[in-house]
Amino acid sequence: MARKDISRIGVSERYSKATVHDGTVYVAVQYPDRPDPSPTNQTREVLAKIDWFLAQAGTDKSRLLKATVFVADIADFAAINAVWDAWVVPGSPPARTPVLGPLLRPEVRVAIELIAAV
Repeated sequence: MARKDISRIGVSERYSKATVHDGTVYVAVQYPDRPDPSPTNQTREVLAKIDWFLAQAGTDKSRLLKATVFVADIADFAAINAVWDAWVVPGSPPARTPVLGPLLRPEVRVAIELIAAV
């Protein structure tokens, strides 16, 4: 069996921010970089980062397969969903799992990881 190449995007010593293999891109969990306390603004920033990684992999949000949305506070979920709903391609939402709990830093309200077809 022939070995398939693996492409890596945003490689650091510990991990890659995205990997591409066999027609699938795996985007590692993305956090907002800015300390903006708004879950709306944090979600927009995270989704913009995801758009960039998808473009680097040669795909876009119309090809999403699976998303995991990490939420620090259930009170933010409606605001996060409003941004998500405006971002996702109508008729093409991925399978999605919400996870409630503490995130990497206390000021982080939302983080998202996903898988998409290339």
